[in-house]
Amino acid sequence: MKHSFPKNKIKIVLTEGIASSATEALRQAGYSNITELAYAPDATELKTHLETAHFLGVRSRTLVNADVLSKAPKLIGIGCFCIGTNNIDLATARLKGIPVFNAPFSNTRSVAELTLASIILLLRDLPTKYYASKNNLWLKTAKGAHEVRGKSLGIVGYGNIGSQVSILADFLGMQIRYYDIVNKLSHGNATAVSSLEELYKKSDIITYHVPSTTHTKNMVRAETIKKMKSGVKIINFSRGNVVNLDDLATALKDGSVSGAAVDVYPEEPENNDKPFHTPLHDLDNVLLTPHIAGSTEEAQTKIGNEVADKFIMYSDNGSTVGVVNFPEVSLPTHVKSHRIINIHLNKPGLLAKINKVFYSNKANVVGQFLQTKDEIGYVVTDVEYDRNVLNYVEDIKKIKGSIKTRLLH
Repeated sequence: MKHSFPKNKIKIVLTEGIASSATEALRQAGYSNITELAYAPDATELKTHLETAHFLGVRSRTLVNADVLSKAPKLIGIGCFCIGTNNIDLATARLKGIPVFNAPFSNTRSVAELTLASIILLLRDLPTKYYASKNNLWLKTAKGAHEVRGKSLGIVGYGNIGSQVSILADFLGMQIRYYDIVNKLSHGNATAVSSLEELYKKSDIITYHVPSTTHTKNMVRAETIKKMKSGVKIINFSRGNVVNLDDLATALKDGSVSGAAVDVYPEEPENNDKPFHTPLHDLDNVLLTPHIAGSTEEAQTKIGNEVADKFIMYSDNGSTVGVVNFPEVSLPTHVKSHRIINIHLNKPGLLAKINKVFYSNKANVVGQFLQTKDEIGYVVTDVEYDRNVLNYVEDIKKIKGSIKTRLLH
């Protein structure tokens, strides 16, 4: 079916060395105008690219704030080739009619596996022995080293990753307790607890898999560490602001926390050439990794395919399945019809004004799909072939409260 705007003219910008699987998927779907950057561009460079871009793909380091979005007149979609969307101003994007997609499932296994590896390494006191060996010390001792089997694992956040960690840890014979603000089905021998306090009292090792919210900021701090078992081990592979690193460093020094593994930080370098600083640097009972829990070749390939497919579906069909800031609509294939997409302010009477355009022109509407989210509405209208369809599009654009309108086919 002929597209109203040629696919080879739709400009796609991909930053931060996004996996080649994304580019391959896009090219196979007919999208060849792709700019690939191996790094996270600063605001000035990003604005230059977005002057003419229709889609933007980023990972976690490219900051897309309101100022950047104000310089993106043609942008119709953003893809986060990762789980998190913290670096995107989701509300501003929504008000500008720009859906944001991510990949919430593709690197689940990778994060879970590194979590399990960290559990084993921490319980065997490997960080201390590793640093001792590097400094010509021979710490051949069983002191501080423990088997995983029978130890109590506390999981905070029992979503996609937390539940996978639970399944893997179950195979090793751990006693698993988890806490989540939503009721979740237990896997294996895992047991839900009613409060964080209960989990803290009973866990030898605690791992965090929670989103970044006002409730999870500084979830681990001096006050909460005092509620944990003495000598507990802590893992944070979720978000950088979940753990207060100064308080964790103090606890690691005084022994109230005997070991930690940290992969995410409140402030992270923009690229590999920038210095990396953390209060945990001089401690030998810590595993520090550079935000790589989800970074395996397998995960990045799957993420590339997942987000690219969401781009393609939205551009080709108008479906917004998997969107994080926008009305979610799964649309049927349009057959022998034009498809007009409109994003508008969610106010009474706007849909009636849009439909008046079709009624006044005696257009035959063969299908219409509407969904709203917060301040905006998303309506997709299929009309029978009509040589005046471009006039309909222009009339809808002129309606007060209309944000974006495009003819798909």
